[in-house]
Amino acid sequence: CHRVIWQGREGRKLSSSGELFVLTYGALVAQLCKDYEKDEDVNTCLDRMGYGIGVRLIDDFLARSAVKKCRSYSETADMIAQVAFKMYLGVTPTVSCSSATGNEFSLILDKNPLVDFVEELPAERASLCYCNLLCGVIRGALEMVHLPAEVTFLQDRLKGDAMTEIGITFLRKAEDRNGLVTIT
Repeated sequence: CHRVIWQGREGRKLSSSGELFVLTYGALVAQLCKDYEKDEDVNTCLDRMGYGIGVRLIDDFLARSAVKKCRSYSETADMIAQVAFKMYLGVTPTVSCSSATGNEFSLILDKNPLVDFVEELPAERASLCYCNLLCGVIRGALEMVHLPAEVTFLQDRLKGDAMTEIGITFLRKAEDRNGLVTIT
C-alpha cells in the first residue's frame, strides 16, 4: 500500500486514511442533508454515527497509545486533546476547565480538519452542527471506559463564532480520597 501525499487548501501536507476521512466527510454530511429535512435530525444522525465510531475506536486508541489510566477528569481531557486528537486528526486542541467542580472542560480547536474544504454553511442549514460526529466519537469512547459525559459544540467557526469549542461535561462526581481523586 502506498501513501498519497498532497497539499491541502491551507498548505499543510495531507496523507493516508485521516485525509480520506476528511475528504469524504463532506459528502456524508451532504447526503444526510438530502435524506433529512431538519438539521436536528442530521445532527442526531451524526452524533449517533460518531458514538458508534467512538465505541470501536477506543480499543485502537488504548492499544496504539499505551496510555495509563487517567486519575482525574483533567488528565482525561488532556489525554483526549494531546494524544487522541493528535493521533486521529493531526491537531492538538487547547484544554480549559470551565467549572469549579472540575468536571467541565472545553477543547478549543485552532484548526478543525473536518472543515478544511468547507467555506460556510448554507443559510437554510443554520442550525446544522456540521462536525457533530466528533461529539459522538468522544462520548462513545468515554462511555466505553466508564466515563459517561455530555459532549456538545459550544462554538463553531462555521457559524460565525470566534473559535471552535467542544464542551465536555463528565456526569459522575470526582471524589477526593486521601489526596487521590477517584472518579465515581
